[in-house]
Amino acid sequence: MSKDTPLEKIRNIGIIAHIDAGKTTTTERILYYTGRTYRLGNVDDGNTVMDWMVQEKERGITITSAVTTCFWKGHQINIIDTPGHVDFTAEVERSLRVLDGALVIFSAVEGVEAQSEAVWRQASRHHVPRIIYINKMDRLGASFEDTLQSIRERLNVKPLVLQMPMGAESDFIGVIDLVENKAYVFRDPSGEKYDIEDIPEEYQEEASQRREELMETIADVDEEALEVYLDTGEIPHDLLKKTIRRATIDNLAYPVFLGSSYKNKGVQMLLDGICDYLPSPIDIGPVSGKNPKTGEEVECPPNPDAPLAALVFKVMADPYVGTLVFIRVYSGTLHKGTYVLNATTGKKQRIARLLRLHANKKEDVDYIKAGGLGAIVGLKDTYTGHTLCDLNNPVVLEKMEFPEPVISVSIEPKTRADQEKLSAALAKFSIEDPTFKIKYDEDTAETIISGMGELHLEIITDRLLREYKVEARIGKPQVAYKEAISKEVKAEGKYIKQTGGHGQYGHVVFIVKPGETNKGLVFKDKTKGGVIPKEFMNPIQQGIISAMETGPLLGYPIRDVEVDLIDGSYHPVDSSELAYRVAASKAFRDAVRRADPYLLEPIMKVEILIPVQFLGDVISNINSKRGEVKGIEERGHIAIIHAYVPLSNMFGYSTVIRTLTQGRGSFSMVFDSYQRVPLSVQEEIIKKAKGES
Repeated sequence: MSKDTPLEKIRNIGIIAHIDAGKTTTTERILYYTGRTYRLGNVDDGNTVMDWMVQEKERGITITSAVTTCFWKGHQINIIDTPGHVDFTAEVERSLRVLDGALVIFSAVEGVEAQSEAVWRQASRHHVPRIIYINKMDRLGASFEDTLQSIRERLNVKPLVLQMPMGAESDFIGVIDLVENKAYVFRDPSGEKYDIEDIPEEYQEEASQRREELMETIADVDEEALEVYLDTGEIPHDLLKKTIRRATIDNLAYPVFLGSSYKNKGVQMLLDGICDYLPSPIDIGPVSGKNPKTGEEVECPPNPDAPLAALVFKVMADPYVGTLVFIRVYSGTLHKGTYVLNATTGKKQRIARLLRLHANKKEDVDYIKAGGLGAIVGLKDTYTGHTLCDLNNPVVLEKMEFPEPVISVSIEPKTRADQEKLSAALAKFSIEDPTFKIKYDEDTAETIISGMGELHLEIITDRLLREYKVEARIGKPQVAYKEAISKEVKAEGKYIKQTGGHGQYGHVVFIVKPGETNKGLVFKDKTKGGVIPKEFMNPIQQGIISAMETGPLLGYPIRDVEVDLIDGSYHPVDSSELAYRVAASKAFRDAVRRADPYLLEPIMKVEILIPVQFLGDVISNINSKRGEVKGIEERGHIAIIHAYVPLSNMFGYSTVIRTLTQGRGSFSMVFDSYQRVPLSVQEEIIKKAKGES
């Protein structure tokens, strides 16, 4: 196949789901059927192509998004396989930002789970069109109808059922396609071959009822289909496919496919669905950015001949080729050997080498056109969220937002000789992963690393040992609290220094008050008559921002404050940016100390799956952890508890839940919000922290 697939035949898709729903297995099957691999990889055997990191093979989970390209019936499918574990939410976030469509996988046994709800919300935020694949139809406890019900209830969407199963659990033998009105029967035990037949008699009634529902749902969201349906009571095959595609791209409907990836049943039809219903870059249309010099809006059309605009969505240190910068080209063509502008930093960069990726294998290419995904080797000072563009047509694409870390641990090398190696390795990890943060605590002389959860930090320390050969001691996990204020105060800050020649002079008067949730710092200049010249406003703001990094209670960052600058003074000779920065920082610190500061803690949304008989014990345990049970669902012998629990009480919970349920319970959790710590608990936390330091 030629390298240049027409744009309308390109699909940039992500595969997203809850941990263990079968994402990686499904991707492996897709690669096999599209001729990318010649043997089937299995997670359980540790021989998958997409999970290539040692830690992924050992744990049977996906940690980094792998990127690959494959071809099916004249279409080029670029796939990003994303992790399902909550700790790697940044990987999902950055993938969704550059995708045109997504395949969301649910297990037919568990239905919609906490993490699948979280990734669905992430996809909705980015307006990514989705198709749904209900996997594991062959497993004990699989129920197509229950899974559809959980999609309707928990995601609040209307699934567009395009297929129905023939049998379930060990009797799952085929798929009925409601669009084609045909049955695909898998008689070959490997599932690779199937027979296309008329719908068997025992399924005809259900199939015609479901087909009727499909047409009604489509007629509801598409006027052309509605007219034809009202006139004839039927929607012809070609129009039906066209309107399903339109509704999917507009996020009005979510087509549902089903199968068993592990048993190779249904994957070929799923591939057809990806090509038939998910959008090409042309369907998505132009993306908009801003001209960094004028601030004007710039349209970047999906056209290989337009000026270049590409977004960096990931940076990775590769042990063999050095730094890999993953990009999505939205507009124009990126050529090897040319110069581009990093519009975020304003620096000119040379593109020495371009790669198309197949998991951890790499293929050199001369160019990547609009709509393509690939990687650049060895770019300096280029990080996640940066825009690369044409030298003469600068544009900055919308930035990527990442959640704040919620858990910290102290880390130190086992030997003094490893100190430099440790610092270099941690710096590389923080470039790769925007949710991983490093901080040096001057009071305790410790290096503190922060991330999204225990597993996140566990993987980091594991990689330190394996990839960088650094042995490190890890402290106990600590919650990443935040601090906030509860009342309004007025404060004054002066920085006056007389030295030989020019002195320093900065003087500000603030009103500091609690701000709106999640708004960060809101700074307003309310001075009159130019008492402080405008050019010092930015340094004043910078002074406040640096002071917000350490709160008065325990040195945690302060969030959500409003600062009104109401007065101050200025010296025509001695006033400087530095002086105002220091004066603002002093005034802010003084204000916060007097504004009744309090602690905020991360609250986790927890979902616990247990056998019904253990319900009482598990609920009383949640209550003892300051948790709040929001709801309980019962499915047969299984109970699903939905609760909100402070993160500080969730460390080591996997051992607790196993003990309470004789090893039969499991749980998952996602970060929900920061909430005020009760006063009695706050006092305890402060006492403990001060006693330890």
